[in-house]
Amino acid sequence: MRTIAVVGASLSGLYAARELRAQGFDGRLVIVGDEPHRPYDRPPLSKDFLTGRSGEQQLALSDAEEIDELDAQWLLGSRARGLDARDRSVLLDDGRTVSCDGVVIATGASARRLPGRELAGVHTLRTLDDARALRAELTAGPRRVVVIGGGFIGAETASSCAGLGHDVTVVEAAPLPLVPQLGARMAALCAALHRRGGVDLVTGTGVAALRGAPVVTGVELTDGRLLPAEVVIVGIGATPNTEWLADSTLALHDGVLCDDGCVTTLPRVVAVGDVARVGGTRAEHWTSATEQPRVAVRNLLAGRTAETVRPLPYFWSDQYGARIQFAGRRLGTDTVRVAEGTVTDGAPGEGGFLALYERDGRTTAVLSVDRPRPFMRARRELGRGAGAMEAAVP
Repeated sequence: MRTIAVVGASLSGLYAARELRAQGFDGRLVIVGDEPHRPYDRPPLSKDFLTGRSGEQQLALSDAEEIDELDAQWLLGSRARGLDARDRSVLLDDGRTVSCDGVVIATGASARRLPGRELAGVHTLRTLDDARALRAELTAGPRRVVVIGGGFIGAETASSCAGLGHDVTVVEAAPLPLVPQLGARMAALCAALHRRGGVDLVTGTGVAALRGAPVVTGVELTDGRLLPAEVVIVGIGATPNTEWLADSTLALHDGVLCDDGCVTTLPRVVAVGDVARVGGTRAEHWTSATEQPRVAVRNLLAGRTAETVRPLPYFWSDQYGARIQFAGRRLGTDTVRVAEGTVTDGAPGEGGFLALYERDGRTTAVLSVDRPRPFMRARRELGRGAGAMEAAVP
């Protein structure tokens, strides 16, 4: 291959570019990014960056030396608008065309927004520019903040806002946040962290409308309540960035459909990160974005699926001074028990806890709150067990 285009100057896109060079690709490497920024670390956006404990320099994922070593052509601030499968060309919105022999799709996902007109004071938190705008507003003085969505981004943002001294309410449509990820019992324990952090958690009701014009003044709930707000943060999930591929012949369904090796339905086109549905699953986690590129690049250079990827799912979240860590694949029928630590009054006790999910006498997943060392040990054991089970499958 003479030219490979990485579409998406994201975490997964940067890792793919690194892998291309590490695995011996010495041709022309083009990296296309719709943002004007080089790849940056997104997890701190809702935490240290939002609270001002770190700046933009700490977000950078590469330095000048690595940029030189990659020897890539960076097309930043250029949005991809199409993929011509016939000659494998990436079409850009400024009229340029990148002709290439191989493509890595790493365009990530975009924050979902509430329907209706846009109001000042309403924010999402997905990009550096989002975080800049929100941080500027939060540092202008005490605000009444309503966070819509109790998932990890919503909880982390609520935690940061509370730490800055704002009056914060989290609205979650489900009876509890994080039930799909953790199950009802463990989700209840993690939800108690909001109370510990001085944040009101409103559950079991949705948002009917935002009030105010042109600046938001409140959030009307479907149960009739009105929550006053000067700042509203919408954290209701993300949508994979596949609109630019709509006219291509790629198979799309809540992401770019790939086999277990990140290989798409088009020859010499692979996908990684939040945009990729690998083996039937789309995982919006930091670990997936960093682990998939090695396998995807190997398969791209080989021209076939020579290797598959099935890492043990892992994610973490920092909220209210606590670190939540989860690894494994749980089912709703799994039992869960607290193996270490204590639970007091329906909340994590002093020193946190370690919980094990179990099925048919074996551990399927592990969750911890403020137990990093026991968690890492359990995660390693879980990984060895999963590897042994896969090896035993004929």
